[in-house]
Amino acid sequence: MTALYNALWYAALPFALIAAGGRDATNRRERLGVAALPADAQGSPRIWIHAASVGEVEAVRPVALGLMHEYPDAMVVVTTMTAAGRAAARKRITGAAACRLAPLDRPAIVRSFLAAVRPQIVLVAETELWPNYLIEAARIGARIAIFNGRLSERSMRRYRYIRPLIAEALAHTNLVLVQTADDARRFRDLGAPPANVIVTGNTKFDLEGAPPALRSALEQFCAHRPILVAGSTAHGEERMVLTAYRNLIERFPALALVLAPRHLSRMDEVEDEIRSAGFAYVKASALPADTAPGIASVAPPARGNAAVLLLDTMGELRAIYARATIAFVGGSMAPPRGGQNMAEPAAVSVPVLFGPHYENQQQAGDAVLEAGGGRVVADVAQIESTCSEWLADHDACRAAGANARRAVERLAGGVAATLTHLRALIGSL
Repeated sequence: MTALYNALWYAALPFALIAAGGRDATNRRERLGVAALPADAQGSPRIWIHAASVGEVEAVRPVALGLMHEYPDAMVVVTTMTAAGRAAARKRITGAAACRLAPLDRPAIVRSFLAAVRPQIVLVAETELWPNYLIEAARIGARIAIFNGRLSERSMRRYRYIRPLIAEALAHTNLVLVQTADDARRFRDLGAPPANVIVTGNTKFDLEGAPPALRSALEQFCAHRPILVAGSTAHGEERMVLTAYRNLIERFPALALVLAPRHLSRMDEVEDEIRSAGFAYVKASALPADTAPGIASVAPPARGNAAVLLLDTMGELRAIYARATIAFVGGSMAPPRGGQNMAEPAAVSVPVLFGPHYENQQQAGDAVLEAGGGRVVADVAQIESTCSEWLADHDACRAAGANARRAVERLAGGVAATLTHLRALIGSL
């Protein structure tokens, strides 16, 4: 199975390189395993941490920072599958020796990357089960851990088609630290050594204290009015939220809307949706970096001229959530995305709405629902009715937000548990 997999990679390499690296020469080099590190990239232990994209970087961040705090001489290299993830890692995981696009999963390319980085510890986040990463890392004697591991039923069904290949790769892991007991069962079913599979919880649930401060222009936009934040939205969801919003401002004319699409590459599409809906809007990237003089367009909206903010910048959604009255978390209205991180708004005491397809966030979603901190909304009418209910009753809205935070607090502890096991792994070097 491994030989067939690698043969397919060999045939598909030119197309994969174009798709993954685009026209940027630096991106292509990184995807080909060229991992030239800064001259001062020295230290021990040498740790390679791999995550998929922006959302996974947020799960990786507290673990990475925790390791760098405990091992101040460590050399940490972070890789991601997307340029947006790389940018987020550079901004959020300060102290890493390098943040790069991940090598394509072909043996020669992975070996080239490993020869440059020389990791002693390889940490793979969530569902990034690239066989050659694990097989080739084991070949050079690295200790390997999957952490914050998760496997939805949908992912499990896909992996079953290549179970022998995944089982061979998982056999090389020293630790498989997973979010839930269901995830543990699925990883064992795929071939992970049963003794190495441990439930440690979700590192995204650990609260980081006060959210980051908003720059002045965004603070001014959010001031003195209720805010509906639609975060991490996918195709089709912005239109639904805009339709609900049009109806809501008839009853709540002061309500403002923040749209934060999951992928920055969709901004043109989302702008078209806002214009088609007939709303005036302002882009976060067009606002001043630290002051907000003379921005008439972000004054509290008059009826028929509602204020909409398009959050087309990275790294500001968490701070915006902290100013929200209600949050809708996207990627959840239709398959196959499985939902986005609803713990972020819940952690800052904001009641959460999300669609019925949240299987990748099942633990958080179920906890928030059970605590009374959120609602599942299946269509525009339900978005509108639930928002109306909370906007009309401030005490009920605040109570739902408090319930959402308590739900996340009960799920916290994943970072400490993960670091405990990784500390033992590093101690075995």
